[in-house]
Amino acid sequence: MIHLKNIRKTYESPGRVSHALDGVDLHIRQGEVFGIIGRSGAGKSTLIRMLNLLERPTQGEVRVKGEDITRFSDARLRQYRQGVGMVFQHFNLLRSRTVIDNVCFPLRLAGMARRAQLERAHEVLALVGLSEHAGKYPRQLSGGQQQRVGIARALANRPELLLCDEATSALDPETTQSILRLLLDINKRLGLTIVLITHGMDVIRAVCDRVAVIDAGRIVESGDVLDVFLHPRHAVTQSLLSESGVDAEGWRDLAQAVRGRLLRLSFRGDATVQPMLSRASRELNLDLSILQGSVSRIKDTPYGQLVVSAQGAEPGLEALAGMFAAEGVECEVLRP
Repeated sequence: MIHLKNIRKTYESPGRVSHALDGVDLHIRQGEVFGIIGRSGAGKSTLIRMLNLLERPTQGEVRVKGEDITRFSDARLRQYRQGVGMVFQHFNLLRSRTVIDNVCFPLRLAGMARRAQLERAHEVLALVGLSEHAGKYPRQLSGGQQQRVGIARALANRPELLLCDEATSALDPETTQSILRLLLDINKRLGLTIVLITHGMDVIRAVCDRVAVIDAGRIVESGDVLDVFLHPRHAVTQSLLSESGVDAEGWRDLAQAVRGRLLRLSFRGDATVQPMLSRASRELNLDLSILQGSVSRIKDTPYGQLVVSAQGAEPGLEALAGMFAAEGVECEVLRP
């Protein structure tokens, strides 16, 4: 659906040129939830604003369904933006307007009749679970409820693309999870393409299908969320995972104190809950010790990764990798 080609964005000031984006290439598929993660100043907010041209690239193409939107006329761009919803970190609601009027606002700008505005606004408020709050003002709502109003407003014009700019970073953990569940439900019900930026791997794990890691204006790693979580290649990705409680290299200190072959086992789906270690130990007569491990979920898919030491006779050790492979478990030898 979306192709970014060699996107560069520079800002010039007296005696200085800064590169917010430096040669970004990205592909976002129709109907997926795509996450962009990076630290503050990495360029992720600039990148997501390229998708509705709130920021224009200094160089490169922003292609949506095959059309380069940087070449649109002002009138064509206004029409395109009506099909793109945006959810903001700090809600950006009109404080002096009621909830229903906030949701009607983009419909009024689109020239819709008042009766049709109200009908559509009530539809999307029901979708986000706020029907009973239509007559209230933003100050009368909790942070999570205000963000739901923001999501309803973003959905009012029936967009094909929803952009979420740090949509949960101003919320407490429990409210964050409720908003993420809402976004996931919207994605499934409406088939909506969602692009979100965040600095938290937990957000990526909860809702995203694929992810791009950005650092200093460059995409340093991208792919399916499961692949990135199980096999992070770049130091920035590994650091972000470690901060969220997934330390891919924490086994190294323990490894010095144990003997035997070291293996990293990566599980996906049903294999995650199978008693493979006990069966392998019993059938191959091996001693298996877990040095590091985690089990969690990415969207609806369970996954896990273990680092184990294996000690025993050579025939059993040689058969171990094949036994795991037959069960759909990736087996990487870290130390022979």
